[in-house]
Amino acid sequence: MLNHMLAVILFLQPARSPLAETAELRLETASIPEIGEALDAGALTSVTLVELYLDRIHAYDDQGPAINSIISLNPRALKIAAELDRERAAAGSRGPLHGIPILLKDNFDTVDLPTTAGSIALAGSIPGRDATLVERLRAAGAIILGKTNMSEFATPAGRGSYSSLNGVTRNPYDLRRDPSGSSGGTGAAIAANFATIGFGTDTGGSVRGPAAANGLVGLRPTYGLISRHGVIPQALSLDTPGPLARTVTDVAVVLGIVAGPDPNDEVTMSSGVAPHRDYTAFLHADALRGVRIGVARDYFGGDSEVDSLALAAVQAMEGLGATIVDDLVFDDAFHALQRGLRRHVNAEFKPQIEAYLAGLDEGYPRSLAELISIYESREVRDSPNPVNPGLIETHKRNLEIGGLDNPDYLEAIREGLPRARAELTRLFDEYDLDALVYPTSRCPAQPLFDVSDIEFECAPGPSGATLASYSGFPDIQVPMGYTRSGLPTTISLVGRWFSEATLLGYAYTFEQATRHRRPSPLTPHLPGETVQWRSR
Repeated sequence: MLNHMLAVILFLQPARSPLAETAELRLETASIPEIGEALDAGALTSVTLVELYLDRIHAYDDQGPAINSIISLNPRALKIAAELDRERAAAGSRGPLHGIPILLKDNFDTVDLPTTAGSIALAGSIPGRDATLVERLRAAGAIILGKTNMSEFATPAGRGSYSSLNGVTRNPYDLRRDPSGSSGGTGAAIAANFATIGFGTDTGGSVRGPAAANGLVGLRPTYGLISRHGVIPQALSLDTPGPLARTVTDVAVVLGIVAGPDPNDEVTMSSGVAPHRDYTAFLHADALRGVRIGVARDYFGGDSEVDSLALAAVQAMEGLGATIVDDLVFDDAFHALQRGLRRHVNAEFKPQIEAYLAGLDEGYPRSLAELISIYESREVRDSPNPVNPGLIETHKRNLEIGGLDNPDYLEAIREGLPRARAELTRLFDEYDLDALVYPTSRCPAQPLFDVSDIEFECAPGPSGATLASYSGFPDIQVPMGYTRSGLPTTISLVGRWFSEATLLGYAYTFEQATRHRRPSPLTPHLPGETVQWRSR
């Protein structure tokens, strides 16, 4: 009888499900889907998430290592987060970006924050509407947490991510090193975990350089996949936005949201290719199996450590099932074409920046000549962050030779770009390639412009970044390891036009197999950044 009663009591006690387990999120390594799972489970709110990032910005950007990557913060971020939390509770999530904080390079127009291109000449300028990319992010539920420092008007000119509005941004892995430009503010901020993901822009390597210098996943997409409407231009024949993230998964998530035709950007309307709505569907652990990858040796040779890491990455890809093609021969004329990239900026910047300036409020400059006049004013020259002298000289050159009727430019547009695309297509066809691979940057992050380092050497040579810039092909970057001094590096994979889905798959396979990326020791975990909950 007693045994029977004990059995009944035990039967009536609530049992813990054998399927229940503890889930854990660490902010410094969590992906967008992992953060979304914590938000959906009620273990985390968007308000708390924003507060955690603001704490990190205060601890590591404003003080401590003083990375100086943030140029402005959204004063309504916490209010927006609270509204999105209430919406999630009442109606569910809009999708993977619901309540996710994002940082933008300060050349994306935002109606609630100044857009300055890092220039004192545009301080306080608030556009009348969001850039198309920003509209799409907000519609998906993202929180624009703030704007990041950048090379002024996206022109490093020897000073990396330095601007007259915000000074110099430092690399989170070595404060004496440059985070690269011109999207170095976004690169440094995402590497230091000041937001879940960020966006930069790329003309000649300004997403890819920061990805390499800060150990991130970056993507320069196919030219025309993402709208440039509402982005301050440098050279619209080459410009494109691109994401910077800590994981391939996060790049895949945001690409499906921001890619696609925009009537305000005719380039996006003319491709005839519909983007995928969910690029995460292409993330598979065996995506490299049977793939043919060509090694672009022409872009090696800058630094022996970087070369060794790149070759180890190629060997890892071979071990993951790829066939490596290591006898590529580039046409000499192709490298000559790549050197013509500067002709686009020289010709296009003046008319295109003046078209942008024409839409600003009264009191802001309307011409490149007016910008230069502000740069050279006594007030700006004597300020704590005078305009980069290299930028002034560049803009004077743009003023002198700029114009869409420049003969060198017309040759580059009519002959150079089509020939470059044809030559790269020939290379893919001749060797039956699925992708090209090269070290994203020839060397590790260089010293800041005002830091002397006699030990730093970088052998001159062609930049692999021009492969994608001048052909319009996509280029994805993935961490491939660290130098002996702890500086991150990345490997680049270049694919054919609109091959982002397969490139993301290749990058994901490599990332998951190697797990190279690690957080910076200079911006460590803070209290409250680990979240645990019971999951099923």
